[in-house]
Amino acid sequence: QQSELNSFLWTIKRDPPSYFFGTIHVPYTRVWDFVPENSKKAFHQSHIVYFELDLTDPYTISALTSCQLLPQGKNLQDVLPHDIYRRLKKHLEYVKLMMPSWMTPDQQGRGLYADYLFNAIAGNWERKRPVWVMLMVNSLTEVDIKSRGVPVLDLYLAQEAERLRKQTGAVEKVEEQCHPLNGLNFSQV
Repeated sequence: QQSELNSFLWTIKRDPPSYFFGTIHVPYTRVWDFVPENSKKAFHQSHIVYFELDLTDPYTISALTSCQLLPQGKNLQDVLPHDIYRRLKKHLEYVKLMMPSWMTPDQQGRGLYADYLFNAIAGNWERKRPVWVMLMVNSLTEVDIKSRGVPVLDLYLAQEAERLRKQTGAVEKVEEQCHPLNGLNFSQV
């Protein structure tokens, strides 16, 4: 039953009440049907919504992209063991070859091309830090490719909040997410 699902919604009892809702970074269509009505109702009744990051802000997206890069003059080939780099390069060639068959007719109907999608996800991969390449490779699966073009839950809620003219904000800065990941050493990655 929808009403019996774990809502990941916490209520802060005050007047008016505040809510804290835990999200996940997956296409919203994978989880939306499992978000209980009490969470959806709290969202719709709210006037102000804060997110982890403001994914609708071009600066946020630009800063996220920049923080993933190795220092100027460095390439992934310089920091990865040769055998891992070679295996990664072969895997990305395989993904690029397979991507047209992974795309849905709906994606193709919306004008998404496999080369464009591959470059949007994996473009400039040789300049990225290993941790970000690992995250990128984890998202280069057939299931993930088929859901490209569908916003992740956070972005969907942010877009809905804007559409409903709610005041929005973010509780973190890009640097607060980037620095811990960029601080991992190679063995941790």
